[in-house]
Amino acid sequence: MDIAPPTATAENTALADLARNPASTQAAGTLRLAGSLLRPATLTLDALRRYPGTLGAPFDLRCYTTGRFIRTVPPYRGVRLTALLEEAGLRCDEPGDFKRMVFFAVGHDGYFVTFSWHELFNTPVGEQVLVAYECGGAPLDAETGAPVLYSGTDLVPAPRHVKRLVRIEARVLAL
Repeated sequence: MDIAPPTATAENTALADLARNPASTQAAGTLRLAGSLLRPATLTLDALRRYPGTLGAPFDLRCYTTGRFIRTVPPYRGVRLTALLEEAGLRCDEPGDFKRMVFFAVGHDGYFVTFSWHELFNTPVGEQVLVAYECGGAPLDAETGAPVLYSGTDLVPAPRHVKRLVRIEARVLAL
């Protein structure tokens, strides 16, 4: 079986650039909602705190590859990612686009994690994907890593635990 390398397209070049340079001119502690959205937005920590809060459960942060215990993380409080996306509105140019939509949660350092529309809106996972502004009852700020993306139902939380979250990018996949 011959597998050819992917052809460079404007879309995958833009995604690579997003990971390399996620927040070059963005103020610390702000989150940008962008991509296939009807109402893109930039939210400050104060704006996030005005949304109804959801409290996550405490968890043990472990290295994904070795299982080594890193630390116990107290409960996060934050806004559900789905609430932010619903307010921004998903842009669906074709019928069924939402079913092919993926969301990239990008940290200040270019680290990013993904979620599918189905995962966020059609499974219990979405109920516990938080953009956190508080940890252990104490407010988080840009210096302590806010905002933080946390996926509370993941079996291993570390891979989708993003500190200094700067961007949520919505994309419709096309084959």
